[in-house]
Amino acid sequence: MSSPPETAIRPLDHLALRGRDAAPALVLRGGTLNYKDLRDRVARLAGWLQSVVPEPSARVASWAAKGELTCLMPLAAARAGLVHVPVNPLLKRAQVAHILADSGAKLLIGTPARLGTLVDGDLPLGFQTVSEEEALSAEAGALGASTADPDDLAAILYTSGSTGKPKGVMLSHANMWLGAESVAEYLALAANDVTLAVLPLSFDYGQNQLFSTWYAGGSVVPLDYLTPRDVVKAVERHGVTTLAAVPPLWIQLTELEWHSATAARLRRLTNSGGALTVDLVHKLRALFPVARLFPMYGLTEAFRSTYLDPALVDLHPTSMGKAIPHAEVLVIGDDGALAADDAEGELVHCGPLVAQGYWQDPKRTAERFKAAPAASHFGGTAVWSGDRVRRAADGLLYFAGRRDAMIKSAGNRISPHEIEEAALASGLVAEAVALGIPDERLGHAVHLVVRSKHTSSSGEQELPRILMQQLPNFMQPKQIHWREAMPISPNGKIDRAGLYAELSA
Repeated sequence: MSSPPETAIRPLDHLALRGRDAAPALVLRGGTLNYKDLRDRVARLAGWLQSVVPEPSARVASWAAKGELTCLMPLAAARAGLVHVPVNPLLKRAQVAHILADSGAKLLIGTPARLGTLVDGDLPLGFQTVSEEEALSAEAGALGASTADPDDLAAILYTSGSTGKPKGVMLSHANMWLGAESVAEYLALAANDVTLAVLPLSFDYGQNQLFSTWYAGGSVVPLDYLTPRDVVKAVERHGVTTLAAVPPLWIQLTELEWHSATAARLRRLTNSGGALTVDLVHKLRALFPVARLFPMYGLTEAFRSTYLDPALVDLHPTSMGKAIPHAEVLVIGDDGALAADDAEGELVHCGPLVAQGYWQDPKRTAERFKAAPAASHFGGTAVWSGDRVRRAADGLLYFAGRRDAMIKSAGNRISPHEIEEAALASGLVAEAVALGIPDERLGHAVHLVVRSKHTSSSGEQELPRILMQQLPNFMQPKQIHWREAMPISPNGKIDRAGLYAELSA
């Protein structure tokens, strides 16, 4: 890790120690846990985890809907000296099997329905699976607060890679503690704040809903919503003050009627996972006039890089803002030097929020985690994002584009290669290209261009069915385009740029 800032860094499980005993910490369907309850539940779950998996730094995975287990696991695993691997509940068995094998996890806690989808060969030899109910009800001695080194590995978050299977980003106690402190600081979270946690807890943005709120001593209401109307009802029912979301959900929420008193409960709105359009900014400002709107930019490899001061949103609605606390964000030109004002360069993130690399993947780690530029105050290792940005004379940053082919849809980072592999594995197509095409509601929608392997037209009905079985819902193509031949570029490869230009026209 780079030189730490002038702040006290604690092991991640110490977040449970910050709130007042009687203050609400976690609002669940079956009741509310105050901070004393939270501390007790984390201590007991940690004791059970350590008894089941006594090996220090062993990986333990969770695969369940949002609830008590998934909220407690990050802190309990950290207290037990283990490394938490949260699995997106939307993933299907093929992706889960890859994550379990790649991480070398020893234990998977999940809902019985999810665990029941796994088949022989999905789980390593000697692997344990436990239902979330069994884990939460197990009797075990409570563990006291940990004394872990801030640089110790605490979690591995799996994120899609543009060239293959999901890769695990290694996060230390310090990474997540400082992320919680940073966000709590610039959002000005307080002990009387209530955060509605609608984002998946397997994402860094989703986990930080918990961490930053508990850092401030506030309460969290986890919600797996079925419709956007459920979000409105939860804001009213629980007196929610803080809501984090991605652009597709904001679009849906602005299309609903909000009672003025309900809308006025919200003090702050935060956005990441895709840029807000100018029109959407205007709609949010009109619908929630009391709330402060925080557009943000981040990447799992460095947690979060920038936020835009709400006071500047109306004047600069398309800006990414400036670096968050504990982050140093530089715009580096192709010559390796700081780019001039208004000149495009690569966003490079330096400082103590930078992750420890990709789990057991030195090749891809070396491609993204490199020495910080000479201009960096922190030095050490930096994340070279691959995102192209420009810095205006006033210091505000603006997004220009990505270097790689990653598809960003509804806040999800999707590997085109993974979709293409699933299509080819069906045996129905000879060639496949997955693209992210601009979409008003999703940011980008997945389009799949394929060339049939057979003369029969049965594949047009079979391929969607097979993809639905093999890929999670958020990876499903919005449209499949069948071609008799693929366009070829001058270098002899499939002309992806030409297909993109055609489909996005």
